[in-house]
Amino acid sequence: MATATAHFDEKRDFAFPQREAAFFYGLFLRGHSAEQLRRDISVPVEVVQKWSRDRHMQPEQRALLDRILEYRGRVLAIFDSLVGREGSYHTIQ
Repeated sequence: MATATAHFDEKRDFAFPQREAAFFYGLFLRGHSAEQLRRDISVPVEVVQKWSRDRHMQPEQRALLDRILEYRGRVLAIFDSLVGREGSYHTIQ
C-alpha cells in the first residue's frame, strides 16, 4: 500500500506570493474582514518565538523558517496594497 507524502518544493511553493495574496483579496471582496485576513496571512508572534527556540534544536531548518517568514511578509504587503487600492476605488466613484 502506497502512502501519500507532501513534497515541498521551495521554488514552486514560494514563487508566487501574489497568487496567495489574490486568494485572500478575493475573500476580502466577499466580505471577510481585512484585519482577520491580515491575522491569517501573518505568522503570530508566539509561532515565531517557538520557531526561534526550535532553531537551536534543528539548525538545518533555519533557512527554511526565515524564508517562510519573508514569504508571508511579502504576501501581506501585496494584500495590503490590494486592499488600499480597493479603498481608493470607492472614493473615486
